[in-house]
Amino acid sequence: MVARPIVMFLEGEGTDARGRTVFEILAMNDVALEQTHDFIQWLFPLPEPSAAVPGSPVLAPGDIQAIRVSELAPIALAGATDRMIAFYQTTHDWLMPNDHNHRRITRIIRSLRLLQGDEAADAFRDAILERIEATRAPVSARSRGYWATA
Repeated sequence: MVARPIVMFLEGEGTDARGRTVFEILAMNDVALEQTHDFIQWLFPLPEPSAAVPGSPVLAPGDIQAIRVSELAPIALAGATDRMIAFYQTTHDWLMPNDHNHRRITRIIRSLRLLQGDEAADAFRDAILERIEATRAPVSARSRGYWATA
């Protein structure tokens, strides 16, 4: 069976729709991560289409299993998780009642839950909540509710 593009991307063997590898995306600086809106769907795919970025990868049931059993994809997911935690630890613009990053955070939690399990998803969510608490940021109850159920 031929691996689908999302699996190949997460294994470091393919590129996203713009020709970037997972390594190139993970090397982006914080400004680029904030201003670029079509990478999160590749780092943290879901089984439904993205409303924000049409044409983004959509996980098929076989993709989920292939990513879970891959030797390389979980490493890329861990790297992506670490990079996004670092991004949210060092940036401040998202620490407001509503921000596009809140949707990204929901996506990351949901994707991690599907592809790596509850522990990884909950750890990411907890890191986000700790940052909010430490800064006393006025993040909306609505966003927090999405994260609690993601």
